[in-house]
Amino acid sequence: MSPATAGTAPLWITEAEVAALMTMPEAIDALTRGLLAEARGEASNMIKTHVAWGGGHTLHALGAVFPALGVAGTKTWTHTGRGATPLLILFDSTDGSLKAIIEAFTLGTLRSGAISGVATRWLAAAGANELALIGTGKQAASQVAAVAAVRRLRRVRVFSPTAAHRTACAARLRTQLDCEVTEAASVAAAVDGASIITLVTRATAPVLSAALVARGAHVNAVGAITPERVEFAADVLGRCDRVVADSVPAAQTLSREFIDYYGSAERDWSAVVPLSRVVAAQQPRPAAADLTLFKAMGMGISDLSLGMEVYDKAMRRRRAAE
Repeated sequence: MSPATAGTAPLWITEAEVAALMTMPEAIDALTRGLLAEARGEASNMIKTHVAWGGGHTLHALGAVFPALGVAGTKTWTHTGRGATPLLILFDSTDGSLKAIIEAFTLGTLRSGAISGVATRWLAAAGANELALIGTGKQAASQVAAVAAVRRLRRVRVFSPTAAHRTACAARLRTQLDCEVTEAASVAAAVDGASIITLVTRATAPVLSAALVARGAHVNAVGAITPERVEFAADVLGRCDRVVADSVPAAQTLSREFIDYYGSAERDWSAVVPLSRVVAAQQPRPAAADLTLFKAMGMGISDLSLGMEVYDKAMRRRRAAE
């Protein structure tokens, strides 16, 4: 991330431009830099908020500021049954001027994958090579790509409750990966013995329990980002040696799984560690760990980390074309 460029006209950066300007490994690197800035106290989040209305529709907003880089920004989107149009808005943090509006569906997909990639790098066993993918929606492929960027995968097992969806997802993944991709007929079959499990669903009841998970596994829980959604049972947290979240405050207010487990009097929220602290400490998974879990809620620092990199690349491209 380079310092913000002053005195330039605002950019509108399209989805196609974002896709052309950033790869998954670059997204993981940009996000790592942003998390290190957070750990140093050089970046701060605006707590994520949302409002819901009939039919499962939701309006979301989050943001962050990187004062040393001169950038503040917000991301907002409305999720409806007919789609969503997320936008990331970058401002100059010194004078409030508009720097860019970035169409942020592709960026958000990269960010959601990259955060799991960073977590998997530090929390999964060094030799972890088998991924169970639970959920086959729009975020699924980027989740797999991010894990594949940090671990050499031998096999990916894909589960969706809809057979046609898992068949289509597995077919897409086979064109993108240099490993075996298989379909699983149940969650239990998908996660049996898997060393990495990624949950990216819109479930409203737990789909994963502790009894299904092999010792030594790592879980990325990505899909349940509002209180009405739940992906894993409380006993999964009960087995964890390390529990990490991208934003602990967001988990405290928006994760039903975490609220129900850590909100009881006998448990302590201090057991939930921010991912920025894990990245800054550069401490790999303890060899004897039974289970680790990463909870992704989404946070402004993540979106801005990628957005600033995309903005800088777009500016360089614009100058080269002049």
